[in-house]
Amino acid sequence: MKFQPDTLPGTNVITRHGPGELWVASTRFATSLLVPWTGTVLPWAPSLPAELTDAHFEALLALNPEVVIFGSGARLQFVKPALMRSLIDRRIGVETMDTPAACRTYNVLVSEGRNAVAALLLPPAST
Repeated sequence: MKFQPDTLPGTNVITRHGPGELWVASTRFATSLLVPWTGTVLPWAPSLPAELTDAHFEALLALNPEVVIFGSGARLQFVKPALMRSLIDRRIGVETMDTPAACRTYNVLVSEGRNAVAALLLPPAST
């Protein structure tokens, strides 16, 4: 039994993820992404948690989310709260989880009509 539809008209839905790739609808991406509930999916410069700066999280403010789902890569890795200060100060919820869990959680929130943004780290695929 499916818990959510494959498409939600007018929204961005993450349809697949795997090592080195993410799919939003029928488009494949091989970089870290910012996936807003509607609008344009954007590349996100960092690929590893160690590369994150507060400016990476400040960029999310332009998307006007009510909640940000941060996918930290293949496994859960927390970042320093100071990096997310711009979001926290504006009372924007931030949840951290591994990227596969972030993809699932984002889809559920979007299916509920929430203004969610997924900030997903996609480490380079191992060779």
